[in-house]
Amino acid sequence: MEGSSVKTLEKIYVFSRANYGKDESYVKATHRLGEVLGKRGINLICGGGSLRLIGYVPTATAVHGKQVLGIVPSAFTEKNFIGKNMWEKVESCNHA
Repeated sequence: MEGSSVKTLEKIYVFSRANYGKDESYVKATHRLGEVLGKRGINLICGGGSLRLIGYVPTATAVHGKQVLGIVPSAFTEKNFIGKNMWEKVESCNHA
């Protein structure tokens, strides 16, 4: 359309759980999502964890050249559950 402006997606927030049960298709899908984000130039904001599904999307996104911002509960930083591929980590307070 003439005169219209198209906005491109620059970043997205992904929320996921760590456990994928017995269905390996979740593992493939999370790796693929990170790959697609990285290749399309979309930065990722996520929970910042590194265990299982929570860590697959940010790892694949970073491997494909995009930035990852992790919002990390302070309890995770104490136990070293945070991902290594984060370009920035924001520590959040614990909620009881």
